[in-house]
Amino acid sequence: MTTAPTTNRARPAPLAAVLRTETRLFLREPGSLFWILVFPTALMTILGLIPSFREPDDALGGRSVIDLYVPVAVLLAMIMAGLQAMPPVLTGYRERGILRRMSATPVRPSALLTAQIVLHGAASLGSSALVITVGRVAFGVPLPGQAAGYLLALLLAVACVLALGATICALSRTSKVATAVGSVAYLLMMFTAGVWVPVQTMPDLLRTIVEFTPFGAAAQALDQAASGSWPGFAHLGVMLVWTAALGTVSTRLFRWE
Repeated sequence: MTTAPTTNRARPAPLAAVLRTETRLFLREPGSLFWILVFPTALMTILGLIPSFREPDDALGGRSVIDLYVPVAVLLAMIMAGLQAMPPVLTGYRERGILRRMSATPVRPSALLTAQIVLHGAASLGSSALVITVGRVAFGVPLPGQAAGYLLALLLAVACVLALGATICALSRTSKVATAVGSVAYLLMMFTAGVWVPVQTMPDLLRTIVEFTPFGAAAQALDQAASGSWPGFAHLGVMLVWTAALGTVSTRLFRWE
């Protein structure tokens, strides 16, 4: 007695398959790779080549300017990924009807959203590791004194920026709108992260206001952990509240078509 050969073979999980596909597409975008993975480290390197920026400053507690700019460059990578790279991709998929067509397949549109969040989050963390490594090797910037606190602040900052990017996707009907809105948010977040003026050197009133923004709080939390202290619970709380609020808004407003 013979039996029919079985044709049911193990198939890759839809999310894993989508993630592999989106990773290949992401790696084919040299612009995104440059701005997320290369630009933050390049900017920090340029600043580090300025001799005065490598000298300890009593006004900064004995630290140098480049010491302050390592966390700033880390945040810059996240801003690039969450606000410049991810929103146009997702809104473009929705605009072209890709998300709607996926609804009729075994792969749900939510798998694509999850893959984009995982991909850009991983790119942000990879760029952060590169910034910290180059800062240490090239300019002698000390590694974070409170590693666990630094990692916690880093993960909260990534979650916050991706929630903000998802909110922009939810509110933008087209990729052009997403790019425009993302650019405005990008400039604001760059300022609050301390790209132009480190948060620690801002006037007291301005610093207090900035610390209630996602990246102002993140900049302070990362700086505290880098200095060896546990990040302030107020700064961690600000990031957590922003992440929860933005995540709720994006979940309720996001449309697949």
